[in-house]
Amino acid sequence: MSVRIGVINPPWIAPELMPSNALMLEDLGIEEMWLWEDCFFESGLGAAAGALGRTNTLKVNVGLMPAPLRNVALTAMEVATLDRMFPGRFQHVVGHGVQSWMGQTGARVESPLQLLREYIVALDLLLSGANTSVSGRYVNLDGVQLTYPPLTSLRTWGGATGEKTLELLGEVASGVLVDGGTSPERLREIIDLIDRGCATGGRSVRPEVPVYVYLFRGPEAARRYEEVFGPMPSNPEQARGLLGSAEMIAESIGRFVASGATSVVLRPHESDSDLPGFASLVARDVLPALRNSLS
Repeated sequence: MSVRIGVINPPWIAPELMPSNALMLEDLGIEEMWLWEDCFFESGLGAAAGALGRTNTLKVNVGLMPAPLRNVALTAMEVATLDRMFPGRFQHVVGHGVQSWMGQTGARVESPLQLLREYIVALDLLLSGANTSVSGRYVNLDGVQLTYPPLTSLRTWGGATGEKTLELLGEVASGVLVDGGTSPERLREIIDLIDRGCATGGRSVRPEVPVYVYLFRGPEAARRYEEVFGPMPSNPEQARGLLGSAEMIAESIGRFVASGATSVVLRPHESDSDLPGFASLVARDVLPALRNSLS
């Protein structure tokens, strides 16, 4: 397959289950585990460390961490530490964060777009091992240099929903995480925005584009889809989630791949807390069907 398939370990599952869930995903042959850093559930990086420490090959990604809540030098230290302990198995994603949550913590800023630009540029300089001095509206560093920079060429991904931010990420980020609820049709529009940002930044290579996609399962799948998104559209290019047989789900994943997704990250509905059952469906039914459809 030319696309990577990941599974989200959502924050409504208690963090003490993280290591065993990670091992379970690895044993099932799932390539990527994705974690959230939603306020005020659990630490994304702490959870990632637990998952990485229990496994040997699983890629663990945190998408996303709110930039307003995290000093950029501290983020660089933590991200670099994980990369050195588990080279090539960790990826961080930063974004605006939910503005109401940022307000609760006293971290909300007047221009989230400007903060994110400054943050990603500074974070990548730090991760490159450079002695970094920047003076921005929000990010200020004076001769900061990591003693232990990453062992790999780790660079920063961003996540967003707004069009201006998507363009910005195309300009400065190495990956762009697309949120759940996006249809294949909308993904093509998002890719156009990312490409516009790439052109602005003089970049010839498009960033990675992982996409969160709802997977509804069980006898209530259709009803749950309608609760979240309304009636299922007749045009499958406009469908904002996956349901049905393994073959139907695989066909739908193929539409996201055709629209530009480099990873399809499957997320359960909020009422679904049985991650082993969810992951087993993906590994034992969906992945074989997907291999057949994409071969």
